[in-house]
Amino acid sequence: MRRPRPLASRDEPGQAPQQWHRVLTLLADISLFIGTRSVWGSAASHQLVIAALISLCYASILVTGVLTLVVRRARTLARLDLVVLVTAVTLVFCAVLVQHAFSDESVLTTQAARELLHGHSVYGQEWPWLFRHGVAYTPTVTGGYDFTYGYPPLTMLLTVPLMWLGHGALPETLATTTTLAVGTVVMWRMLPVRWRSAATMVCLGFGMIPSYARLGYPAVVALAFLIPVMVRWTRMGLGGRADWGRAACLGAACAAQQLPWFLTPFLLAGVYAVRRGDIGARGAAVAVGRIAGVAAGTWLLINAYYIVSEPVTWLSGIALPITQGAVIHGQGLVGISLYFTDGSDRLEWYSHASMLLAAGLLAVFVLFVRRLGPAAAVLPWCAFFLATRSQDGYYLLMTPLWLAAAVTVPPSAFATAWQPRLLHGRRTARAAVAAALVAPSLVAVALAATGRPPLRMEAVADSRTPLTVRTLAVRVSNTGDAPLEPHFTVTTGQGMSRYWKTVGGPASLAAHTTATYRIQAPDGRFALPRKGVRIRLRAFTATPMTLSSQDIRLERGPVPARR
Repeated sequence: MRRPRPLASRDEPGQAPQQWHRVLTLLADISLFIGTRSVWGSAASHQLVIAALISLCYASILVTGVLTLVVRRARTLARLDLVVLVTAVTLVFCAVLVQHAFSDESVLTTQAARELLHGHSVYGQEWPWLFRHGVAYTPTVTGGYDFTYGYPPLTMLLTVPLMWLGHGALPETLATTTTLAVGTVVMWRMLPVRWRSAATMVCLGFGMIPSYARLGYPAVVALAFLIPVMVRWTRMGLGGRADWGRAACLGAACAAQQLPWFLTPFLLAGVYAVRRGDIGARGAAVAVGRIAGVAAGTWLLINAYYIVSEPVTWLSGIALPITQGAVIHGQGLVGISLYFTDGSDRLEWYSHASMLLAAGLLAVFVLFVRRLGPAAAVLPWCAFFLATRSQDGYYLLMTPLWLAAAVTVPPSAFATAWQPRLLHGRRTARAAVAAALVAPSLVAVALAATGRPPLRMEAVADSRTPLTVRTLAVRVSNTGDAPLEPHFTVTTGQGMSRYWKTVGGPASLAAHTTATYRIQAPDGRFALPRKGVRIRLRAFTATPMTLSSQDIRLERGPVPARR
């Protein structure tokens, strides 16, 4: 069997380093400055040992910068790549010890680990008391919040051995940070020598992914397990221990968080195409079946306890991000309905558009794998740009996989890959087929974005002080053809604030009727922003899923006299 040609050979002992290698090492070294000052500032006040260690890291960055520009041997520069990696790992652990923070992911995972230690159920349990002290809520269109654990169990299982460290966020954030550090070291080791500092820079240097690790995101654990899968992923299916290891890591990634579920079909389709070009259809099917079987077995093994002990709540829990009905949020096309218009009565079509785009991109990938194969690590995340929850974390958390594929999977790896002989050689026809496969998602997102807000609202302050508002009186007209149950909130920027309590008005507003609602601010008061800040009154409904928004005029100052 023909083995792939190595991407890069080792440098000769006396060979001078290439200039682009110097620049890459220098950029990785410079990237370690990002965010380091704030960590040092936090440590200098009460954790002097860590502050001193960070100062040593500053010295390491400076000295490494000088040496990177003056060394004359490639092997010496490779050793400096190792120094950059060690410095980056040290800074990441200093940061997690000083600046570990609570997030909804970290508090839920820590509580789930605690419940597991005490032999209690994990899935389907609400823990609202965790969301105090500034922890972000996940509001749903039903007017409530999601207080349950909604991830596969691997991150929780990794947290359990660290629970002796305390009851705060440190055990879970240390688990995710350690996993990230290990994944970075693995990627650094697997990449060709000259590219290793790129792994340090992308995984640890920019500060983006370590900040998510300090917040305890399970997706960081999934990323770490996907790294050995995506480095030279076109070699999967050749057999051997490496093949089994990659498949097991894929299953573990899927057992850590839901994002790898979207990558897996692209990966298996790409492996099938590459292997079929080498060993034929039957051999490729056996190879992909073996990978899928090992991955599924690993996933089932990690989930086995919950499949047996609480199958119904476990299944609903791991499917929660898809079924929870969270309010729209993110930097994708949902911003049209959230910020640029007054809402839509067809919000569900954003979800339909996302799924249609994922399916369309997978079909296009299969049809044109020789051209699109190198982009297998990027294509799956494009679908999230159309989703109701299109947060940029879905993209940037997986960017190290982009690098792994770019460095180790060149276009030449797909030169002999199998692809259907559909319209072979007809470029215009192939482009038309690709457009037809993604067109349904564009139609769906157009339907969502052009929907009209079903509720027309007018609001005035019902009870206020010069700087705060306690209650609003909202006159609401349902212009749609179905009864709606509105849930109100007031926002002054991106994202969503907590729901206001409805203290007066009907629970359901019939079609083509008008009613006045009296709503009360969370915690009894809403602080009025400075002049010029946009204040938006929003009303969500669950069935159908809609959003109606209206700018309201509330300014600081004397309370107007009642007429």
